[in-house]
Amino acid sequence: MITNLKESQEILKNKGLKPTYQRLRILEYLEKHKIHPTVDMIYQELLKEIPTISKTTIYNTLNSLAQKGIISGITITGVETRYEYKELPHHHFLCKSCGKVFDIPVRCPYFDKKEIPGFKVEELQGYFKGICKECLRKKK
Repeated sequence: MITNLKESQEILKNKGLKPTYQRLRILEYLEKHKIHPTVDMIYQELLKEIPTISKTTIYNTLNSLAQKGIISGITITGVETRYEYKELPHHHFLCKSCGKVFDIPVRCPYFDKKEIPGFKVEELQGYFKGICKECLRKKK
């Protein structure tokens, strides 16, 4: 987890990326908004502060950060990718009512091993779909 600007700069440099203003702002946004945002969500928010930023810059930056293992993309719905800092392996829960994605601390033996006999595992994702606590409360 990144805690400050200097640490963000070091992470980028250590991964061979220049610590550009856009990269630093996107990392900061992901750190402060653990909502598993989409490209559009990040773009709409950063556009308020950086009027010259383009959606292409957001896409390219997120792809670079993901390729270097700094962040990860999560595709649960099949129509959009959401982004988060790459942290310890965990599952996700997609609320089919409000669309929010939550981190779920469920233990999975394959997450720990990162291997399945006879296969080469390059990515692990586990997710659940249903109705979140907040939406269930609203329905009552």
